[in-house]
Formats: sequence, structure tokens, C-alpha cells
Amino acid sequence: MKFVILAGGGGTRLWPVSRKNSPKQVKPFIGDRTMLQTTFDRLASAFPVEDIYISTNIAQKNDVVTQLPSLHSENLILEPLKRDTAPAIGLAAVHLMQKEPNSNFVTINSDAHVEDNAEYIRILKLADKLINENPKKCVMVGVNPTYPETGYGYIKMKKSYGEFAHAEGSDTVFEVEKFVEKPDFETAEKYVSSWEYLWNPALFIWNTQNLMSQFKEFLPKHFEILQDINNDYLNKTAVQEKFTKMDPISIDYGIMEKLDDMLVVPADFGWADIGHWRTVKDVLSKEDENLVKGSYIGEDSKGNLIYNYTDNIICTIGLENMIIVQTSDVLLVCPKDRSQDVKKIVSQLKDQGKHHLL
Repeated sequence: MKFVILAGGGGTRLWPVSRKNSPKQVKPFIGDRTMLQTTFDRLASAFPVEDIYISTNIAQKNDVVTQLPSLHSENLILEPLKRDTAPAIGLAAVHLMQKEPNSNFVTINSDAHVEDNAEYIRILKLADKLINENPKKCVMVGVNPTYPETGYGYIKMKKSYGEFAHAEGSDTVFEVEKFVEKPDFETAEKYVSSWEYLWNPALFIWNTQNLMSQFKEFLPKHFEILQDINNDYLNKTAVQEKFTKMDPISIDYGIMEKLDDMLVVPADFGWADIGHWRTVKDVLSKEDENLVKGSYIGEDSKGNLIYNYTDNIICTIGLENMIIVQTSDVLLVCPKDRSQDVKKIVSQLKDQGKHHLL
């Protein structure tokens, strides 16, 4: 199995640290290593480096090459501009088919936090076994929800597909009934209390030929362009020009929600999507503790995330459950439970033409 790390996102909800030309995946939010490096390291600890690929856009090329010196140069898949996940994954599949026409691969977001690496690797190996036995299905990994998260998509399971033994017990694999988009809080509470629902971490495992057949059925215009790219793949200029002709669409909307032959492996390896500042806070510290990076003095303040990237000192009195991020050109302050809305500020800056702050 091949591993395609998707590292082309913008990370607007982690602004002002995540910027257009230096987005969140190449920044060290959790520890000293960037999220991209951590994801790569996790895979390289158990699988051959030559099987690990990075899908990103040209603007991030230098960051990726600098941060991942052991990445094989031919394993870097570059998009000329952002076209969302369906074109990105389609291009990755074509790239893999150039080497191995009938390979299997898993897509992995570069911004995921994983606490139990050993369990994560074990689940991926089970998924590899499943796709080898079922090359015409899509296999995915679902994460057992631990709280009612409204920022994640969910997978609804139906009947059991089978039991698969391992050293410490067995895994039950299920057929998939449907995807559910980000729910409201009341609905998310019901999902957590039901065995049928899993978080969707976008860990999708495909056979390349089967994925191309799904493009042909559900995204025929994209399929035609991908076929042209495959036929002319050595001409990089032509590949980039053709890629830009694909309309932006996510793999979820374009293909996943239309499939009726999918399997899901429920897993529990301490997963979190580092998508906004609250997630950073929740992963790194307890609820009532302050999470601090940089110069800070506080009095009677708790539950805050305070990241200071300047030589100035941030001071707070009586402040609770807030996000404060200070960079050389921007100060962000918002309640922790509004951190999803940071992307709205980015939209306003774009509308106002303040592109130097993006």
C-alpha cells in the first residue's frame, strides 16, 4: 500500500499563524515538529519511505522539501493551484499508476493529531488487508467519538462485514450506510451515545483502478481530464495546464457520498483534527489550564490559549477560556468556543483587499 499525505490546505481557522504561503501543516503547533513532519515520521516509523507521497501545491514545495529531506523527489505530487480534494486525489492516483498501474493507497490529512501511533499503524495494516481482499470497494477508517463534536463529519455504520482477529482481540469491520455532515450539538450528542456513528477522519483507502472507475461514473469531466493527464504525464507543463481545467470539488461531495459499497474499520488511536485553535488547546492541556507559548504574565486567568510570537509581553487579568494569538502584524482575540469562526475574519480581510495579512 502507498500513503498519500494531503498537504495542500490553507488552514484559515488557525490564522494568523497559518498564512496563505505558509499554512498550518508546515507550522509547529503541537510540539517542535510541524504537523507535516509528524505525520510523515509516524508513517516512516513502520513503512518504507519510498511508499510515502506528499500531495501539495507548488507554493508549498520549498517548505515540504526543506522539512522532509528523506522524501524521494519523485514522491512529491505538485498541484499548480488549489482545486479541493477530488482533483488532488485524482492527480495522486494518476501519479501512482505511472509507477504501479494497480496499486492501493490511503489518503491521510497532514494536520491530524494521533496519540497512539502503534494502534494507528495496526489499523492501517488491517485496512491494507481489507483493500487487497476487496479491491472494488472503498475502505475507510472511522474514529470512535468521545464527545459531541460539531466540527467533524460522521460515518453511519450498518451491518457487520466480518471479524478480524489480532494479537489482543479482534476488530469488527462494518458496511457503511451513509456520511453525515457536521451536525448541531444536540444531534452530535445522540451520535456519541449510539454505536452506529463514527467520526470521519478522511482516512480513505482505494485501489487506483477502482477510484478511476468512480471518477468515470460520478465525475466524468474530471475523469476525462485525468485520462489526458495520464496519457501526457511526462509533459509537466501540459499536466499543470490540464489540472487547472478541473472544477473544484471535494472527494466527499464528488464521490464518497454517492458510493454504496464501502467498508469502515472503527478505531481508537487518540485522533484529533488540528483544524482550529480550540483543538490545539484541548490536545495540549487540560480544560482549566492556560496553554502558553512566548512571553506572558497572568492574574486570575485560566483555560486560555496564549501564543505570543513577538518580543512584547501579553498580560491578562480575570480572563477565562479565550484564544489570544499575537504575531508581528496581527492580534487575534476570541472566545475558545468561537475559534471555528476565525475563517470569517480571513474572509473579511480578503474582501477588504488586505492580502498582505493572508
